[in-house]
Amino acid sequence: MIESMPSDAGNRAPGPALRTVRATRYVTPFREGGSLPGLVEADDDGLYVVKFHGAAQGPRALVAEVLAGELARALGLPVPELVLVDVDPDLTREDPDPDPFVQELLARSPGQNLGVDFLPGSLTYSPAADPAVDPEFAADVVWFDSLVTNTDRSARNPNILAWHRRLYLIDHGAALYIHHTWRDPDEHATRALPTIGDHVLRPRAGSIAAAHDRMAPRMTKALVDAAIATVPQAWLAEIRPVGGPAGQREAYRRYLLRRLEAQAAPSRSWDRPACASRRRRRYRR
Repeated sequence: MIESMPSDAGNRAPGPALRTVRATRYVTPFREGGSLPGLVEADDDGLYVVKFHGAAQGPRALVAEVLAGELARALGLPVPELVLVDVDPDLTREDPDPDPFVQELLARSPGQNLGVDFLPGSLTYSPAADPAVDPEFAADVVWFDSLVTNTDRSARNPNILAWHRRLYLIDHGAALYIHHTWRDPDEHATRALPTIGDHVLRPRAGSIAAAHDRMAPRMTKALVDAAIATVPQAWLAEIRPVGGPAGQREAYRRYLLRRLEAQAAPSRSWDRPACASRRRRRYRR
């Protein structure tokens, strides 16, 4: 059975700032998806999967990565370490055969970018190959992804890595999608996540209501504020109708706390036998 939680998991508030490293070598691009992340070596001798603020999704994807990732970590869910990676646009200048797409991306992404600790030898979680997942852990992840409106944890694209018999949550750039428009955020915060039925861990999850009872008390205002404080100022360019960095931080705070208040009812409805019965009928077709 794969262990679902690292041994040091617990209710730890995020720090006031992410650790910063400097990129010293661009190792290789990852061709999956449209953001073209790259494997980068840094001055701390670590390897990081770097996501660039100049990619097609822009810096808001990095904001979602940081907020969701640091909240998940603080709630005791396993996430690889996130760091800020200072990137020189000329990082590949000594490459004998530079990739023009990588060069263009680096040129658009000077300064602070997001690095995710590279887990060498990790494999993408597969429901077929890795069937044994702790039901409480699965329920906690489903609950959390609903909270942060993470639409990208399906069987087709789990965004979960199995490494040393533990599962790690990655790729939260699609979360908190309200921030692309900030249209009616108070009303949006009360909506159920429409893709929750497709969550890769939903079939293996225990009671979502019990997960809410476990997780919600940990999600304090101080924890939310600490996670929001880790987002770099440079990634919060002004956007209507919430304004600049200060307005955006307050908008994230209000949205997350309002969404937390609204989680109890849908969490309990997901446990109703009728819902499970409908799912079984759908799968038999």
